[in-house]
Amino acid sequence: MADIVPPEKRSSMMSGIRGKDTKPEIIVRRLLHRLGYRFRLHRKDLPGRPDIVLPKWRTVIFVNGCYWHGHEDCHLFRPPKTRTEFWKNKIEGNQVRDRRNYAALENAGWKVLVI
Repeated sequence: MADIVPPEKRSSMMSGIRGKDTKPEIIVRRLLHRLGYRFRLHRKDLPGRPDIVLPKWRTVIFVNGCYWHGHEDCHLFRPPKTRTEFWKNKIEGNQVRDRRNYAALENAGWKVLVI
């Protein structure tokens, strides 16, 4: 099945997808702040650059998109109908990297929460 959008337009659309400061992430941050938690964002010195870091509790929070992280039990995740092999490999690679980063954080004494 062919894509209904020209490749240039698809590329432009995909490059517009943000990796941080997404709406779900901002909602979680506002809730945490309202509850009195103070945190840091996207610490580059931690594996996977967690979205939210609560240093006082040695806890990190990842706010993951269902599509990019392949949440197959989620009703929001639908595998693409075009270039299926490419996207399958891409999403599986993301999942492998996520597991590796979570394990590294846990081995370093951090609690990991994934939303």
